[in-house]
Amino acid sequence: MQKKLRVAILGGGPSSEHEISLRTAEMVAKHLDAKKYKPFLVTINKMGKWGMPVNDLKNSADLAFIAMHGEYGEDGQVQKLLDAHGIPYTGSGASASALGMDKLKASQVFRSHGLRTPEFFFFTAKEYKKSPNKILKEIAESFDLPVVVKPSDRGSSVGVNIARTNENLAGAIKNAVAVSKNILAEEFVSGTELTCGILDDGKFNLTPLLPTEIVPKAGEFFDYTSKYKESGADEVTPARIPEEILKECQNVAFRAHVAVGCSGFSRTDMIWNKDRGLYVLEINTIPGLTAQSLLPKAAAASGILFPKLLDRIIESALIKES
Repeated sequence: MQKKLRVAILGGGPSSEHEISLRTAEMVAKHLDAKKYKPFLVTINKMGKWGMPVNDLKNSADLAFIAMHGEYGEDGQVQKLLDAHGIPYTGSGASASALGMDKLKASQVFRSHGLRTPEFFFFTAKEYKKSPNKILKEIAESFDLPVVVKPSDRGSSVGVNIARTNENLAGAIKNAVAVSKNILAEEFVSGTELTCGILDDGKFNLTPLLPTEIVPKAGEFFDYTSKYKESGADEVTPARIPEEILKECQNVAFRAHVAVGCSGFSRTDMIWNKDRGLYVLEINTIPGLTAQSLLPKAAAASGILFPKLLDRIIESALIKES
């Protein structure tokens, strides 16, 4: 009888996405094939304290399945910690994770690889608090309204707002500053919201999933509420776009995954403007795996059911480590 792989599922963490991370961890634990795996949950609380000491994890698990979104889990910190203890884990390594989480640096890398991104203006919370009028003037000189304002280092659209008037631009910045020290003001590109997942087998063979079209219902864009509220958005897979754009969307997701150096899986968010083309918004190195999440739905539409999706993520991690 084949020995079951001991899988520690890491969930929670000291981020704004703590609750979503716990939901991802629970879904992973529930759907791992019981014939192949012996899963157990390790919860990291909002203060960063582990339910099991990391020193003990290596003796208790053959692999860590990282189900932690946002800062600490998705920005390379937990990956560095696991690397230091010699514990194999799912998904991208520390460097790729840190790059994917840093929207400023990621945008610069995307552009260096020939991918379009919206024009942007970067500033810090410290700079804004010191000279708010100067920052507001620079944004006004850089972009026409509306303007997208967002933290440079958060996920799940936390702190993201679309400022449609000069009056609510300051409020949008205030919301972003409340959750991050680093802020991006970004050109608003209108069009069809799209996302496309990539599965990586750990041997440089990448499989693009069918792109998904997102039509927000709970908000004016695919914000936190639209993502996690039931019926918060209509999600159509495959996207209702021309065949050549669908293929281009897969190609862009492929190139974004490679540009950042991702491993295992990723999901790239885009906007398609009929006149201007495809724009990359961001890449997610640990996409959500909850019942509402986009990657599992796209995988299912591509013929990969959830237990098999988890198999592929784990197999990629084991190959990467071998």
